[in-house]
Amino acid sequence: MAFTGFSGEAFEFYEGLLADNSKSYWTANRRVYDEHVRGPMADLCAELEEEFGAVKLFRPYRDVRFSKDKTPYKTHQGGHSGGFYVQIDADGLMVAGGMYAPTPEQLRGYRAAVDADSSGKRLQAIVDDLRAAGLEIAGDRLKTRPRGTPEDHPRLELLRHRSLYAHEGWPVEPWMSTPEVVTRVRDAWRRLLPLVEWGDEHVGPPDFSR
Repeated sequence: MAFTGFSGEAFEFYEGLLADNSKSYWTANRRVYDEHVRGPMADLCAELEEEFGAVKLFRPYRDVRFSKDKTPYKTHQGGHSGGFYVQIDADGLMVAGGMYAPTPEQLRGYRAAVDADSSGKRLQAIVDDLRAAGLEIAGDRLKTRPRGTPEDHPRLELLRHRSLYAHEGWPVEPWMSTPEVVTRVRDAWRRLLPLVEWGDEHVGPPDFSR
């Protein structure tokens, strides 16, 4: 079906889940999740597939095997296509793109590409452009610097990253109940395309199954 927007019930569902992340809440509100969260998100992703490829939805259940936090459900619904990401939660809508949770081999490839003059300068320019466009640059970072990296390396801040992505988001607003969401996400992903393409070339696509 064509995407028509996210209803207020989608965001209210997550407000309730934040207050009561339990199986009883989930069971009582499963219809709301299916009809107002997962269904519309699947429709949104279908609208994006022609340009960005297949967009997969994440499962709503948390993997709690190795976590101290045993709450069973994710408090957001996300979808991804390679390095592109979209999410709704109680706060609104968020989009992102870049390098997530790289393998050790991918991280070595990333740092080698940042260190190399040509590819490193290109990444720096991409990051600077995204920041100037109002996107936030984020990711897990070392507090110091990678072993063997000189203190005066011109791209030291990028080398500190163990993951690197840019993101922007919007609070809950009336336009989110309309097809304008498709336009907003598509335009944001287009802005993020240079960063995602750089990552695909030098790091490889992220593996969200890990």
